[in-house]
This record gives sequence, C-alpha cells and structure tokens, in this order.
Amino acid sequence: MNVGGAAQQKKGTLFSPRHSTFVAGTPPASKPAATQSSSSPTSCCRGFNDCMIMGSTTTRQPTLKLEQQVAELEKEVLKQKELRAMYRMRMERTQDYLRYCLQIAQENGFLDIIVNNKDDQQQCLLSSSNILPSPPPVQMQHHPDLSAVTDLAKTNGWYIEAHEIELHEKVGQGSTAEIYRATWRGLEVAVKCIYPDFFDSNENGIGFFAQEVETLSRQRHRFVLQLMGACLDPPNYAWVVTEFLGTTLKEWMHGPGSRRKERLVPLPPLGERVAKALEIAQAMQYLHEHKPVVMHRDLKPSNIFLDDSMHVRIADFGHARFLTDGEKALTGETGTYVYMAPEVIRSQPYNEKCDVYSFSIILNELITGEHPYIETDYGPSRIALEVGEGKLRPALPKQEGQVDDELIELVQLSWDEDAARRPSFATITCRLRAIQSRFVDALQLLSLKD
Repeated sequence: MNVGGAAQQKKGTLFSPRHSTFVAGTPPASKPAATQSSSSPTSCCRGFNDCMIMGSTTTRQPTLKLEQQVAELEKEVLKQKELRAMYRMRMERTQDYLRYCLQIAQENGFLDIIVNNKDDQQQCLLSSSNILPSPPPVQMQHHPDLSAVTDLAKTNGWYIEAHEIELHEKVGQGSTAEIYRATWRGLEVAVKCIYPDFFDSNENGIGFFAQEVETLSRQRHRFVLQLMGACLDPPNYAWVVTEFLGTTLKEWMHGPGSRRKERLVPLPPLGERVAKALEIAQAMQYLHEHKPVVMHRDLKPSNIFLDDSMHVRIADFGHARFLTDGEKALTGETGTYVYMAPEVIRSQPYNEKCDVYSFSIILNELITGEHPYIETDYGPSRIALEVGEGKLRPALPKQEGQVDDELIELVQLSWDEDAARRPSFATITCRLRAIQSRFVDALQLLSLKD
C-alpha cells in the first residue's frame, strides 16, 4: 500500500504542475489568484507568446504600408515610361510630317516666298500694331455659334432659364462636367453642367458647347438621347438638359466601379448582348447617314445609356463633329484611348470610320463579357502606343463553337487597320440583324423541344 501510495504521489508530482503535498486532514493552503497566475509556467508562456504576436503585428503594419507605396511607385514609373514612349512616337511623326510639308513647299516655290517675305510681314505687323487699337475682350454671351444656337432654341421652344431647374443629387462626373438628377417643370431630367473653369482654360470652349447642343437638337431617333432643352448662358449656366436615364451599358455589362478582372454582376445572355449591339449600330447608322455626317468620336459603353425598357441611348456628343461629303477631320487625339481608332491616335486625317473602330471594341466586349485589354494589364497610354503601331487588339472570344463565326468575323473586319476596309454601319446593322434572327430561331427550337 505504501508503495502504491508513493507511486501515486510521484505520478501526481510529475504530471501536475500545480500539485502540492499536504498532511491528511489539513486543508490545503490557499493562495491568492494573482500569485497562482504569476507563478504558473503556462501563464508566463502565454504572456510571452502574446508579446511576440503583438510585436510581429506592430512590425508587419509598417511593412505592408511600405509594400503598398513601393507598388504604387512602380505603377507610376511604368506609366511615365509608357507616356515617354508615346510622346517620342508623336514627336517623330510630327517631325516627319513637317519635313514632308517643307519638301512640298520647296517643290512648289512656296518656301522661297515665305522666307523672302518674312521680314516685310514683320514690319507690316509692327506698323499696324502702332496704328490699330487693341481689340476689346470677347464677351462669351455674343459668341457667333452660341448666338445662332440660342436663336434656334428660342424659336423652337427648348430654351430653358436656369431658375426653372431644381438640381438634386449628383449622379455622374467627367473631365468637363458634372451630371445631376433634376426636376424641370415637374419632369425628372438629367442636367449636364459644364464646369465654368472649362471656358476659362479653353478658348474654343463656347464653340464646343454650342456644337454639342446643336448636334443633340438635330437628332430624332429612338436610340439617341433626347434633348429636352438647354441653359445657354456660359460660363456659369452652360447646362444641357436631357431625359434621365440611370444605367449605362458599362454598368449593365460589368456592374458599378472601375475596371477589374473579377465579375461583379451575372453576364447577360448572349442574345441580349447582340440585341444591344444591333441597337447601337442602328443609332450610329442614323448619325452617319445624317446630312452632314455626324461623327461621335467618343463611342464607349459609359456613353451609352439604357432606358427603363433596357433599350440603348447614344449620349455625350461633346466630341461630335459634322463632316461634309468627302471631308476628313484632323484634330489629333479625340476620345478615349481604349476605344480610339489607330489613325486618330496617330493624328492622321480620319473620317466616320473611326466610330466603326470604336464600335468593334464595344462589340467584342459584348461578346466576351470582358473589359478590352484586361488580359494585358496595360495602362491607357501603353494601349494607345501599341494600337497606334498596329500591334494590339483586344482578345477575341475563347469559347470555340459557342459564338457565331460571322460575329467574330464582323469584329475583326470592323477594327481593321485600314479604315477604308471597315464596313459602314448600314452593313453592320444588316449583318447583326441576320445574326440576331438566328439566335431567335435557335431559342424557338429549344422552346419547342422543351
């Protein structure tokens, strides 16, 4: 018994750290809880571990911040490199164009006339500056383009006074304007308010504003945004009032927010996406067959709205331009890099086929359900550089057999490097209508089988 008791006592001593011997019949000596806790080896280990965890957490936080700063700096360096390369390319092309102009001038005898008459012209300018008084400052309200548009608005009943409009919350913002939901004569409308600074920093700002309003006022099409009226009193009240539409094609496709690889909303069925492409093509066919031709020049999903019935509305004619027959525009880069045609990026003469190129990028985006060039991680400047050199186009659909081959062929033809080979929107509309008809027939067959 004694041996067994001794063994039990020894076992308890080895495996019970808090065990203490006591005389039978005598209660164990009580210790304060604090004393037990402080003297316990497990408590010490636990406290030491807590200190280590806290220390590592404290050390990790600055490290994460530094890593984020380094990543942001690396992105900025890459962006600056892309911009430098693009500006170098522009400079080289400008130099080549100037050499060409000098050669033409020399061959036709203009260069000698310019050089010989340079001194005479300078003397003439100096003498005239001494005689003629300095011209008065130009008043914004009397800009000829704006005056004509104002007369047109008053004659046709769409001139709006600023006090008639009640602005509510801001629903959008761009580089030149803010868009508000508003009320006008009891009707819910959207009001595009051009920044007053836009007119101070841009000498042609009034002309651009007048052109946008005039362009919208001429349009009468189901799939083009409807102009309700305008406040024509820049710089403080340069407001374009249109029907209010809360959803864009970009949000319908990708959800709210900026470009990202992961999908935020379910991808709509392919048949619905093709239907949207057909409506866009119909609207653009209308604009291009207008006399004179209306070039949009900034066609992209965020400039295409959807109404309550989910039909499209082409919007934002701030970069639009009228073209007479056979005319070409030469205004440098106009629009958004990701959707911009290569000839526009290269600052070459271009016509309405630049809109066809932009549409091809949108059509491919509708087919794939992916942002253009999302597979490359390129920034806008790098995309522009590669597209301008003819090296880059967005990735085509990967699901072979699931997308109509004619649809892919139409995309490739519409973004051809040679603008003359791109189809007209009349042709695009015809082909999309045939493709959509096949989708409808296929769905009807499926429903009959079910």
